[in-house]
Amino acid sequence: MIVAIEYRFANEQYDRLPTLAADLVLQRVAVIFATGSVLPALAAKAATTTIPIVFANGSDPVALGLVASLSRPGGNATGVTFNSTELGSKRLEMLRELVPRATLIAFLVNPRNPNAVPSIADTQTSAKILGVKLLVVNAVNASDLDVAFATIVQQRADALVVGTDVLFNGPRRTQQLITLAAVHAVPTMFSGRDRVAAGGLISYATDIDDMLRQAGFYIGRILKGEKPADLPVLQPTKFELAINLKTAKALGLTVPPSLLARADEVIE
Repeated sequence: MIVAIEYRFANEQYDRLPTLAADLVLQRVAVIFATGSVLPALAAKAATTTIPIVFANGSDPVALGLVASLSRPGGNATGVTFNSTELGSKRLEMLRELVPRATLIAFLVNPRNPNAVPSIADTQTSAKILGVKLLVVNAVNASDLDVAFATIVQQRADALVVGTDVLFNGPRRTQQLITLAAVHAVPTMFSGRDRVAAGGLISYATDIDDMLRQAGFYIGRILKGEKPADLPVLQPTKFELAINLKTAKALGLTVPPSLLARADEVIE
């Protein structure tokens, strides 16, 4: 089987997604793979009810109307959910363990992402349980990140959890966030071990590479004739904790042995 792949990128401009999805429909593609956030999948879903869609994102696909249920998707969409929203509270808990003196923790989100509201609510609940205050800071483009960190410093937040959004991913944004965190000495929790490898302090996330491979397997099965409605939405079974000891030392932090023992990757 020979497969041609048509790429479409919104370049962090969410308002372009409907046009890009419509263009793929006009191209009569066999399958649409939508990733980066839930918005590409929603745009594809709005553009076609017949072309199969495979998504890979961290949203709740049932709550957002992508599928009828995880076990029986129905319709023309299925894929992989990373459970990023639910991981927010766990990230906050681990960051507090690493920075026990923290009483105010910032949470960086993109308000244009449908994940923002449930993520904030979930993380706010966790913050109350931990006895810390949560400072929500917004960013919708790259320049907003500088403003967000200025707010974090002004409000004297003790640490930061970076939410899950395409704006915060990729080499350039990763390096921008890592640099800002280092310059302002803000202990920061990320949502991918690649950020830790690049110099970030700590991350807790699903094995994204593995989940993307599974999405690829689903695409292959659909190309061979299976229907999205018959393929259950996949959920992660493996979670990875990564810690950068060099960055911790630069921030004057001592990583608790209990946290080190749970780490899947420790960068020295």
